Amino acid sequence: MLKRKVEQKLIEWKNTINHKPLIVKGCRQCGKTFSVVDFAKKNYKNVVYLNFFENPDYISAFNGSLEVNNIIMMLSALLGSEAVFEEDETILILDEIQECPEARTALKFFKIDGRYDVIGTGSLLGVKGYGKEPKSIPVGSETVIDMYPLDFEEFLWANGIDAAVIELLKNNLETETPIPEALHKRMRQLLLQYTVVGGMPDVVQTFINTKRMDEVLQIQRDIIRSYEDDMVKYAEKKDKANIKECFQSIPKQLSKENKKFQYSIIKKGTTASKYVGSLQWIEDAGIISRCYNLSITELPLDGNADKDIFKVYMCDCGLFVSMLEEGTQYDILNGNLYGYKGAIFENLIADIFIKMERKLYYFRKDSGLEVDFVIRYNGECTLVEVKATSGNVKSTKTILKHPEKYHVNSAIKLGDYNVGRTEQILTLPLYMAFLI
Repeated sequence: MLKRKVEQKLIEWKNTINHKPLIVKGCRQCGKTFSVVDFAKKNYKNVVYLNFFENPDYISAFNGSLEVNNIIMMLSALLGSEAVFEEDETILILDEIQECPEARTALKFFKIDGRYDVIGTGSLLGVKGYGKEPKSIPVGSETVIDMYPLDFEEFLWANGIDAAVIELLKNNLETETPIPEALHKRMRQLLLQYTVVGGMPDVVQTFINTKRMDEVLQIQRDIIRSYEDDMVKYAEKKDKANIKECFQSIPKQLSKENKKFQYSIIKKGTTASKYVGSLQWIEDAGIISRCYNLSITELPLDGNADKDIFKVYMCDCGLFVSMLEEGTQYDILNGNLYGYKGAIFENLIADIFIKMERKLYYFRKDSGLEVDFVIRYNGECTLVEVKATSGNVKSTKTILKHPEKYHVNSAIKLGDYNVGRTEQILTLPLYMAFLI
């Protein structure tokens, strides 16, 4: 069984006095249901589980009065002995809650009542055009946490890398000392594997069990197809084709030297107005994340971001790689990266940052200055350059030479290196990105 960080978040939620009903949201197939049900079975005497997508009949329990006693009566009639409600001993799981907007509204009444814990999970919550918005989202009556596919650290756990090894890596980062060669080699190997496998639980488990990349790729492509099916099924009619075209353009967008998202790449001669809603739909579904260009390299980053100029990255690097041409996985695992190397490793670092719940920013000026990512690190605005193998960081050096203009004094270079430092630039292996 894969160990997930959300387990600790769920325990902290349960241990919070007077906690509100919980919503766990995230992209399809990232492991929400498994983690929530596993947590519930370990921590409650009674688990009442409803999946509104698999069994739409459950929706009828929320069609009348949303008073808690009425809902319990209806669920007891529907589920019989499977629905045991005991005060402080029962948790109600509302899976795929977006299918039953009234159930989302009912969270307010469960909060007021306070006898039972409630967790709702949802994949397409808030997606424009879904058409099943609750009449009243219970603002102030629910806690929301975002869940992602496995991050790189969770992938390391799945591959037998324990906490002691990760603590050693953290210590080497803090002291800026090289990683022992044997561990360095193993971590480089695991990073390449994570790049092609990504973090979808079914994909990771298949990789752990079989090491068969053909099976991994098949599951990834099935997930991509299921996302495309969602776009056709749930989007507004006028947007269906546009969303799919927008999604399928992402590899082409990232293959360019200037990776700024351009609507004209989706379809020649098109305008932003035609696709802006489509891109938002894909982002709301948790499939992609935008990386905004900064007008100036200065904190606060969000306050200096230009919301009209951005790059787009897939939230899961394994799914991104599965969208590329045949043989890409084999090439990456063997270190033969060819033309896509910049896109692949930038998306890898974006994946790591997104799953750390870090917003993405970059810096590019028409003069040619460009830095892959800009982050807040140790309380300072810090440049981050990503190099697939090796390479110079000309833009970073230029910016660091002019602190009076750019207000930056430090940078991190991520690449196929060991830990080291040259003046203001800290060099780190790509696999240490999850620690910064």
